[in-house]
Parts: sequence; C-alpha cells; structure tokens
Amino acid sequence: MTYVVTDACIRCKYMDCVEVCPVDCFYEGENMLVINPSECIDCGVCEPECPAEAILPDTESGLEQWMELNAKYSAEWPNLTSKKDSPEDADEFKSVDGKFEKFFSPEPGEGD
Repeated sequence: MTYVVTDACIRCKYMDCVEVCPVDCFYEGENMLVINPSECIDCGVCEPECPAEAILPDTESGLEQWMELNAKYSAEWPNLTSKKDSPEDADEFKSVDGKFEKFFSPEPGEGD
C-alpha cells in the first residue's frame, strides 16, 4: 500500500503533508504535489494533515488515475522536503470540483 495525492491538491498545495513526512517522498509540481509510490513507507501521517483531504490510501477504489499520475510526475518533478507557503488563493479552490480538467499543470515546481 501507498498513499496518493488526488486532484483536491490542485491550486491548494497546502504542504502540511511535506512537513510531517519521515521519508521525504513528496514532489512538487507547479500547482500540486505528488507522492513517489516507491518511496512512501505507508505510515499515513500525511493523510490527516491535508486540509484539502487530497491524500488517500491506494486501497480506496477509483484511484488508478491518481496512482499513475503520482508515479509519473514524482519521477519528473523536484523533491520537496520542507513546507513552503501555500498559494494565497488556496482556500478559494479547496472545494472546487473538476480541478484536474480545469487547472492541472504538468510543469514542475521549484522543489527545495
């Protein structure tokens, strides 16, 4: 089992999860984070830290798209090991539906 970041993270990118991760398995895109599935140790400490509830265990059904996206982009985006400020408008996007289709960017973030 591993944890995956879903589209609820897009345009929110709160990064509370990064601060608690003991193995630094988060990677930063322009407007969301992903988890490297081969680095995640399944500890689960990140899941309750996410204000957007964007992190889910891969045992939940319907997460195939997110498992693939996390694996793909964690290999391309830079590693993030410390919390940064969230976007100023993060709260405005917290409950928006269909964020992947509307806002997803494959561009990398800055990382550490």
